[in-house]
Amino acid sequence: MELVCPAGSLPALKMAVDHGANAVYTGLQDATNARHFAGLNFNHSQLAQGIDYAHQHGVKILLALNTYPQQQLWRQWQYAVDLAADKAIDALIIADIGVLDYAANKYPDLNRHLSVQASATNHAALQFYQQEFAIKRAVLPRVLSLAQVEQLAAQSPVQLEVFGFGSLCIMVEGRCILSSYVTGDSPNTYGACSPAHAVSWQEKPAGLETRLNGILIDCRKQGESAGYPTLCKGRFNSGGRTYYALEEPTSLNTLALLPKLQQMGIGAIKIEGRQRSPAYVKKVTQVWRAALDACMQSTTSYQVQPSWQQVLAQLAEGNQTTLGAYQRAWQ
Repeated sequence: MELVCPAGSLPALKMAVDHGANAVYTGLQDATNARHFAGLNFNHSQLAQGIDYAHQHGVKILLALNTYPQQQLWRQWQYAVDLAADKAIDALIIADIGVLDYAANKYPDLNRHLSVQASATNHAALQFYQQEFAIKRAVLPRVLSLAQVEQLAAQSPVQLEVFGFGSLCIMVEGRCILSSYVTGDSPNTYGACSPAHAVSWQEKPAGLETRLNGILIDCRKQGESAGYPTLCKGRFNSGGRTYYALEEPTSLNTLALLPKLQQMGIGAIKIEGRQRSPAYVKKVTQVWRAALDACMQSTTSYQVQPSWQQVLAQLAEGNQTTLGAYQRAWQ
């Protein structure tokens, strides 16, 4: 199984390359990718440097074009595909059918992966994307149980990639409209769940208030850690008590499932976190490189090491981890 690691900056990319990633995925500094934040992602010069560095070390570079273009901005996505072809990107990660069609027709030799944002959760969908756009790999949404992943893997016409570690989302990827209801900017087209222009913090006697487009979504007391605010992970007063009414901050961690995923024939394990620091990328890459090497050496003797779990718990959102939908026996 390939280890696919995130890079929101050139230093993060180098950390992933230096510590065992087989592939690194990046994005451009615009709305073509789903981590559209100021100061994040790559300009043309940085992308060229990153590609050179990765290729010199035998590591692939994947470019995420995983949002949905609206008509007036279509040329931005078109240009991103052209740029990827010119820079010899190893594969594009695409969600939109129109972008897939443009890439497949103009650059048939440029590898295309189906983004998790496309929400392909059944064999017929995977077969359609493979037949129409010759995709080489599909990234599965994080809403499938382990049994459902196994069913797909048994008959998938393309290689499958699954998320192994990182922040979770309760929504079906590519279909979330929560933040667009509050901010007016859709994460599926703008590329950010909480656009920076809509986020504000204010110190109040009760604590640090977090607002999204003026709407109070959390209040943290002194010393309480605060991640980047999203509506789904806000704390609200409901039924007379205040708590995470929609989703509690936690990170997916599938270290224990690696032997099963390998036996299914899963092609790649993806680490979430392009918005995270180079230090995060270094630590998480080190852990998952060691785990994958141990699993590939022997699935029967493979054991999750306590030291791996300790590192990942420190990196996890809310300092806690879960198997998420993988453990749903009823799905």
